[in-house]
Amino acid sequence: MSQTTSSIMLVDDHPLLRKGLRQLITLVDDMEVVAEASNGADAITLANEHDPDLILMDLNMQGMDGLETLRRMREDGISSRIVMLTVSDADEDVLNAISSGADGYLLKDMEPEEMLAQIERALTGKMVLSESVTQVLATAIRNPLVKQDIEKDSLTQREWEILKLIAKGMSNKLIARELDISDGTVKVHVKHLLKKLHLRSRVEAAVWMINQQGQS
Repeated sequence: MSQTTSSIMLVDDHPLLRKGLRQLITLVDDMEVVAEASNGADAITLANEHDPDLILMDLNMQGMDGLETLRRMREDGISSRIVMLTVSDADEDVLNAISSGADGYLLKDMEPEEMLAQIERALTGKMVLSESVTQVLATAIRNPLVKQDIEKDSLTQREWEILKLIAKGMSNKLIARELDISDGTVKVHVKHLLKKLHLRSRVEAAVWMINQQGQS
C-alpha cells in the first residue's frame, strides 16, 4: 500500500454487506480495505493492529454493539476516523454515536455513488452525515455540552497548533504535511490533547476549539 492510499476497516456482522462495501471501495484507486471484523471485540483488536485511516462500523451488531465498540476504541486511544453505517435514523442513536466519538453517521440505504463520496469526505477529515440526520446534530450543537475541569492551560504549543488545524477539518495526514511531522506524531499529539481536554473525539475537539476562537 502506497503512502497516498487510504486504509479502511469494515466492521459489520453481515458478510454480504462487508463484501458489497469492499467491492465498492475497490473501484477507487487510492482506497484499500485492510481489515474486516464481524464483531466488536475483533474490531478493537484489528483497529489497534492496523491503525486504519477510517473505520466504517455497523451500529446494531450481536454481542458488543457498535456504540460500545466505538466507546472502547476511543478509550483505547484509537484515533482512526470512525463513521457509523447503520439502518437506524433514531435521534438517540445519532446523538449517542457522535457524543461517543464518531466522526460521522451514514445510513445504509444511500446510493453507492453517494456512499463513495461520503467515504472520501470522511477521509479528508470532514464530518459526514446522511441528510436525514443532519437536523438532529444541528439541534444538539445549538445546545453544546459544557465540559468541566478542562485543563487547557496544560496544552503544549504543538497541541494548540494541531487543535487549530483539526478545527479547520484537516485530517492527520494533512496536519502532518502542514507541520512537517509524521502521521504517527500527529496521532500521539491528538491522543494526548483529547485526554487533557476530557474530550472523546476530533469532532468534539473541533467544536471546542471553534468556541474558544469565538470567545477570544
